[in-house]
Amino acid sequence: MRVNAEIIAVGSELLLGQIQNSNATYISGQLSSIGIDVYHHVVVGDNPNRLSEVVESGLNRSDLLIFTGGLGPTKDDLTKETVAKVTGKELVYDRETEERIESHFAQRRREMTANNRKQAMVLKDAKILANDQGLACGMVVEHNNKYIVMLPGPPSELIPMVNNYLMPFLKKKLVLNEEIQSMVLRFFDIGESQLVEKVDDLIEQQTNPTIAPLASGGEVTLRLTVKGSDKQENDFQLQQLKSKILERLGYYYYGEDESQLANILFRELKATGQSIAAAESLTGGLFSTMMTSEPGSSSVFTGGIICYSNSVKHTELAISQKLLQTEGAISSSCAKEMAINIKQKYHSDIGISFTGVAGPNSSEGHEPGIVYIGIATKHHEETYLLRLAGSRENIRERSVKYGMYYLIQCLSKEKEKEKIKVDE
Repeated sequence: MRVNAEIIAVGSELLLGQIQNSNATYISGQLSSIGIDVYHHVVVGDNPNRLSEVVESGLNRSDLLIFTGGLGPTKDDLTKETVAKVTGKELVYDRETEERIESHFAQRRREMTANNRKQAMVLKDAKILANDQGLACGMVVEHNNKYIVMLPGPPSELIPMVNNYLMPFLKKKLVLNEEIQSMVLRFFDIGESQLVEKVDDLIEQQTNPTIAPLASGGEVTLRLTVKGSDKQENDFQLQQLKSKILERLGYYYYGEDESQLANILFRELKATGQSIAAAESLTGGLFSTMMTSEPGSSSVFTGGIICYSNSVKHTELAISQKLLQTEGAISSSCAKEMAINIKQKYHSDIGISFTGVAGPNSSEGHEPGIVYIGIATKHHEETYLLRLAGSRENIRERSVKYGMYYLIQCLSKEKEKEKIKVDE
């Protein structure tokens, strides 16, 4: 059975841009994982006539309609009333939901008003989806061999309801012959157009699995997606395609799925039993923030200094006044000394430094986007020059990502050298 779905978000606040429609993104991901194709995302305001039109058009083209929002107690919450009108179904009180709402107010010693009781109204013969985090229950109704699902709008209520009740219902009720499996490959230090050019023939020939590129935050990802009834065969096809891609792009590849550069770097440091310290000028502590966001980061991150001014570089990192005057703070020599000295100061195995111009103005004769990264390990010291473009925040963020990427490469090379020594 092939099932196509559409997700309908109800609420004028979405159209006004006051909140993002994150619910649709989440639900699409969950549906695709069980082989349900989502063909339409619709957003409609709190208007009964326009909402009726959306319900009718949805029933004409989709097997599964999922509504989010519009189940609250106020007069502009019209989802179930409109669906009831279009489908000709009666609205009745669900006693279990009503008792739960009454208990909610009683426990808080607050008066339950008449409009709150409205949240216990459901379409007759609907399958009730319990709300473990709020008041308005969800529901599923069948109409002309199609399914209509109504979910609350707040993500804190919707996500548990989808996971705990809707997905099990759909898996049981809909006999699905295919599942959709996907894998995300992550690349760095390569632009989207350059990456796509290297796999253009694979994209042109794609049928199943498919390849979808996406660039964001200075990184490029390829989402590989396969559809099939045999999980083992799906996995095999994904791995085959991954191998073909990495034959061409392996140098730029650093991880897959939810792994980020900070995750990979943390794992590499942990695996090799090494610690790191950071000296940050233009990045203002961003590298340290991203590293310490990792649970257990104290085992690999010894500390960091934000040395924004030259006086702090001199007093805290012992960068000589002569170097600062002759070559400048924005130089390869300064980046190298910063990395070496922070490593020594905090007794870490590795030191990393960032110095440069984030903008919007130039500094020391350098234009915004000029960045030097210094790395000092047990075995060698190295500096890297970046020429970046973009906003101040974009330059800072990409500088940190480049630093992490270079560190991952460095650790990988050192690990390979150690392996060769052992083999010899």
